[in-house]
Amino acid sequence: MCGIIGIINLTEKDSVKNTFNGLKLLEYRGYDSFGLAWVDKKIKVKKDKGMISNEKVPKEVSPVSIGHIRWATHGKPSKINAHPHLSCDEKIALVHNGIIENYQELKKELKGHKIISQTDSEIIVHLLEQELKKEKKLEKAFFNVLKKLKGSFALVVLYDNKIIAARKESPLVLGFNSKENMVASDLNAFDDRANKFHSMEDNQMAVIAKDGVKLFEFMKKKKLKLKLEIVKGTKEEIVLHGFKHYMLKEIMEEPSVIRRILNEHVVNGEIKFKLKKFNKIYLIGCGTSYHACLLGEKYLEKIACINSKAVLAPEFLYGNPLLDKNTLVIALSQSGETADTLKAIRKAKKEKAKVLSIINVEKSSIQRESNHSINMNAGIEVSVASTKAFIAQITLLLLLSMYFGTDKKLVKKMLIGLREIPGKMEKMLAKNNMKKAVEWLAKANNSLYLGRTINYPIALEGALKLKEISYVHAEGYASAEMKHGPIALIDKKFLTVIIAVNDGMLEKNLGNIFEIKARNGRVIAVSTKGNEIVKKVADVVLEVPETIELLYPFLSTSILQLLAYNVAVKMKKNVDKPRNLAKSVTVE
Repeated sequence: MCGIIGIINLTEKDSVKNTFNGLKLLEYRGYDSFGLAWVDKKIKVKKDKGMISNEKVPKEVSPVSIGHIRWATHGKPSKINAHPHLSCDEKIALVHNGIIENYQELKKELKGHKIISQTDSEIIVHLLEQELKKEKKLEKAFFNVLKKLKGSFALVVLYDNKIIAARKESPLVLGFNSKENMVASDLNAFDDRANKFHSMEDNQMAVIAKDGVKLFEFMKKKKLKLKLEIVKGTKEEIVLHGFKHYMLKEIMEEPSVIRRILNEHVVNGEIKFKLKKFNKIYLIGCGTSYHACLLGEKYLEKIACINSKAVLAPEFLYGNPLLDKNTLVIALSQSGETADTLKAIRKAKKEKAKVLSIINVEKSSIQRESNHSINMNAGIEVSVASTKAFIAQITLLLLLSMYFGTDKKLVKKMLIGLREIPGKMEKMLAKNNMKKAVEWLAKANNSLYLGRTINYPIALEGALKLKEISYVHAEGYASAEMKHGPIALIDKKFLTVIIAVNDGMLEKNLGNIFEIKARNGRVIAVSTKGNEIVKKVADVVLEVPETIELLYPFLSTSILQLLAYNVAVKMKKNVDKPRNLAKSVTVE
């Protein structure tokens, strides 16, 4: 989850400035602490607790430097636990993303070393220092250390004016231009400066120097060739363009995301995927992606009539899913690096199932290890709380359901309705009075989010968004389950947010509202515009445009995202960088 960058400047000495700026672009990966190391006759280090975005650009100059943004695993956020970590002789600096599972065991191998932090990462730099006393050749010494490490890691080491990088189950990418050789957790860190890149694969190690880059498979000690690709995209996507926060900008981009997906995958009224039909489908993901899986399960069963099941990726990994060659596993991950999901797809492939990944980052680990993949094309999502990526996921899952569906009239009707959603969404987001709902939620200690059938996953996602960015406790629940426990919570102070749109479940949801009101509870309803019955019984109504029943989740999602955003702003929270969270979860 941490962010890593290293730069060697071939012609100038501005690597420290570029490393610092790269860390700011990686801050969505973690912001408990930060640190930089550079060479000025000897290695110098600057690190501290807190966010690097609050710091000024350093004045130090050096042709080589490394940096780190931390999301704490071992050891609380502090200056001592911040990376980079130094060897005792201060000739080696190291940054690490991942978890070293056997670090306590490895610690016993170190004789005469002073360990000052609580991290698992510091052990590695001392192991390397110890190994270099026995093995003078850098590559061999590093090979020997890497073979001892159990767990996941992306490592970047500064030594002898060189940068050494290694990867196992944590992402690293090499970047190149005419003036710099670079390495980072992802391409965003290069700030549009890289024109070519190489995505490092598991068990690869790179030695980066002024005179070039050498690549190895470190378990086999085998030299490899770089597979260079052209960088696509632009940092234009990470400019705020007048928006106060990235989250708001990304919510407002959702209509264009749907249009882009439709333009790419629907040609002359036909959905263009190249997949055979499967007897059974599992959908796996974590967090927001799992909520998309839950909706995808309902779409696949209702539209395509395929036996489908949404499963949390770690439950899939450690459970006993029934897989065979006629099973498709659809893996959802915005980053394409989610550790639980990556391990789950490896399990699926071992059992001969086919894997289709839906990701938002090209050349990510999950994409590379899947049999098939679809890029969300949602554009860079900077805010830690996912919004437009979720909309992209459910759009693609709906299209897949329609692709597998045999009822051509239904598919045609759904496509027409889906094409209308972006315009309806734009009007809804531009004009929606939610001031009272925002005030109530900002003062609430707890809230219940309710939804039925296809809107149940949206209730879960709406509650998650509120929790993530405002820290107000919210619990998503199936409306029918309210009477089986949560109704005990209802009193005059308790808030319920319910999705009560014009669908086949409207009467049932009205029943829930009456039950809540009978116990003096307060109700915020997401309802179809013009529904006078809901207006009369609910305390506050957030209106969404009328649409086809199966498409309401798109509109309900956006309005609940905007609600959570406005609550967090009202409470003066750090919307884009909520505490304790990171954008890419690369450790189990």
